[in-house]
Amino acid sequence: MNLPEKFGENVFNDAVQKERLPKEVYKSLRATIEAGTQLDVSIAGAVAAAMKDWAVSKGATHYTHWFQPLTGLTAEKHDSFIEPEGDRVIMRLTGKSLIVGEPDASSFPSGGSRATYMARGYTAWDPTSPAFVKGTTLYIPSIFVSYTGETLDKKSPVLKSMKALDMQAKRILKLFGIECKKVTTTVGPEQEYFLISEDEYFKRIDLRMTGRTLFGAPVLRGQELEDHYFGTIKPAIAEFMADLDETLWSFGIPSKTRHNEVAPAQHEMAPVYATTNVAIDSNMLTMELMKKVAQKHGLICLLHEKPFEGINGSGKHNNWSMSTDTGLNLLEPGSNPEKNTLFMLVLAAVIKAVDDYQGILRGAVASAGNDHRLGANEAPPAIISVYLGDQLGALVDSIAHGKEYVPFRAKEGSIGVPESPIFPKDASDRNRTSPFAFTGNKFEFRMLGSQANVADANIVLNTIIADAFCDFADKLEGEKDIEAAARQLITDTIRAHKRIIFNLDGYGPAWEPEAERRGLLNNKDTADATEVFFEQPNIDVFVKQGVYTEQEAVARAMVRLENYVKIINIEALTMLKMAKQDIIPAVSDYIAELCSNVAAKKTISENIPCETEKGLIIRLSDLNDKFGAEVKKLESILSAIDKEDVRPASKAMAHEVLPQMGVVRKIADEMETLTAEDYWPYPSYTDILYSVK
Repeated sequence: MNLPEKFGENVFNDAVQKERLPKEVYKSLRATIEAGTQLDVSIAGAVAAAMKDWAVSKGATHYTHWFQPLTGLTAEKHDSFIEPEGDRVIMRLTGKSLIVGEPDASSFPSGGSRATYMARGYTAWDPTSPAFVKGTTLYIPSIFVSYTGETLDKKSPVLKSMKALDMQAKRILKLFGIECKKVTTTVGPEQEYFLISEDEYFKRIDLRMTGRTLFGAPVLRGQELEDHYFGTIKPAIAEFMADLDETLWSFGIPSKTRHNEVAPAQHEMAPVYATTNVAIDSNMLTMELMKKVAQKHGLICLLHEKPFEGINGSGKHNNWSMSTDTGLNLLEPGSNPEKNTLFMLVLAAVIKAVDDYQGILRGAVASAGNDHRLGANEAPPAIISVYLGDQLGALVDSIAHGKEYVPFRAKEGSIGVPESPIFPKDASDRNRTSPFAFTGNKFEFRMLGSQANVADANIVLNTIIADAFCDFADKLEGEKDIEAAARQLITDTIRAHKRIIFNLDGYGPAWEPEAERRGLLNNKDTADATEVFFEQPNIDVFVKQGVYTEQEAVARAMVRLENYVKIINIEALTMLKMAKQDIIPAVSDYIAELCSNVAAKKTISENIPCETEKGLIIRLSDLNDKFGAEVKKLESILSAIDKEDVRPASKAMAHEVLPQMGVVRKIADEMETLTAEDYWPYPSYTDILYSVK
């Protein structure tokens, strides 16, 4: 394989555009993509014709406006290129068809922002994200809006949030005499996932219906030996990873890193960072391709945040930064951050934004799946905090307390043998327990779930930091001595928001009470975490920065709760089916078998010992009866909830249904350990997690 030639072969990228578009059309399109200028609709026809010709040369017969509705997934409607011309057909894509599509909008979630009987919606081409060919279809990345103008997707507010940050960041830069055309946010999402055998997967209705196991006794060998992380990759997994990389590269997705993760059967793929909207599109495509490539190899890719109880779940670290079109990284501290006023001002803005809007930042990563992961000893707690490291932590602490700062410099390291090279020691260590950690020239937001659309988190990040920049610019514009005024603002901001900074162990038992003492939020489930989106200050920040209207902000919170209620309801119904139709009968059959064995022994001699069987019969009978009672209780709780009234319903799901599901599961998992393997109706954790060779 010639990788440079392979990379992006299915993408209508810059090189293809330059080759196939007329010179002036190409220049106009690149200006839109790179500088954010308004798209010149007069070039649409030429772009459409070139895009169609290229796609047809790749085997495409159809095109689709590929968009991201509020389902959290992607959506597509395929139209063929054919148009009748007399008694024959021609292949055509018009400029109008490229720019605007018209799918039915009535079946997509809207959070009550529009009546369900109103069907008209529009998709519109996003020229900043490249089109690509997959299968026999040309995919055109697009936004999605209703007939009345409300955004019904995740892409539109991403673009608006990027525009807001660009506008406000340039105000800050201008104060320091720095001119640029554009400030862009970049994202590199690290994707964790599980790979299991397809055969084992299809034996588990809970995995098929919900993406996670609702029952399952602990695996015999989990991650306690700490031997899977970065361990030798199994041949079947290596073949999948090689195929996945080649597939991703063909779509211009720069898959860079692959390795085993902590839990058995768990792995990670990390790409090179990209512009935020492109990175989001790429990650949505990546998740789709991971599943398809896995099936080619007889595997199933699980993206649920917690498919297996008792071992690490999967996240998606969001590496976020900001840079100008001239190459200036706004989060680059340089060798002397204490003297870099611009960097310190940007850092102060980030600290202020995260503290002021910790609620919506936490809410942006809330989901039914991620609730099982956050707060466990595998992921950041459900408390937002900022980690700065030794160097910046000491600098910020000196500012907050008015102490002299002693510069902390990076050192050289060695293991002490002559043959070992000298390696640089960074000025700060990494903190894997922090939800929002500074990592040299970017922030790593570690709370995202593995199956999440990263748009949600980045919309919030971009918006709140744009708002902090706006506040700072308002205060500094008109000041004669910008340097002095900025320094004072940095000091005031850090002192006002130092509570959000925590540089110690976020997994430790001392952090939660300490966070409460500091007044930090700790919303542990989606129901509570989403409620903050209804608070007026949190609505106002989106409205002020032009990202959402008030109606759109509220609607998206409603959609999140609707989705949460539906997911928990599906999980509970699946659990009830498994319990009543599989587990209770299986345990009963095993008890009957044990009783038959005892009776058979007694026909031979009353003196034959049967105490083990009798004890097992009594124990399993007791557990099965308790299990049935708790299952009935779960059914009663679930049926009493008005699922259409989503705000109270979400609370009931979080605080009543899920705890009761935990009770049901605990009994079942104990019965699994006591029931003969031939009788238990589902593959065990050990069977599943060690199913791939």
